[in-house]
Amino acid sequence: MHRTRALVIVVGLLETIAPNRIIEPAERLAFKNPETGRLRRWTVPIARLEGVLFVWLAARTDGPPAIARPLAAALGTAMALFPRSALEFGLASSYENAAELEVNSWVVPLTRVLGACYLLAALGARRVATPTPEENASGDD
Repeated sequence: MHRTRALVIVVGLLETIAPNRIIEPAERLAFKNPETGRLRRWTVPIARLEGVLFVWLAARTDGPPAIARPLAAALGTAMALFPRSALEFGLASSYENAAELEVNSWVVPLTRVLGACYLLAALGARRVATPTPEENASGDD
């Protein structure tokens, strides 16, 4: 579990510091015509914000905030059940010319799988309970 947390923090820091190091390779992998895409002016700042959010969530010792579970579950459900619509929404939000982008055939199924992962993570996420003084005392015996 600690390795996963460390990986999320590293990726989040990279996305915060150098978002294009993630965006450009992702475009080359996902699109048949990556050179065509024109990012909206807010896409890179939003990617940085996403990186900060990943770092903050992964670094929290008391688990994700209460609002994170239902948000991740809703996003995951939408992506798993309607991957093409979720992908189209994401592309339209991120690119000025989303309709011109040719998505590789594996991107829609991967969107479904990622949605299922978000949903499973949301359903499996629990707040980490802080031990009470009594629990700490009983654990020392």
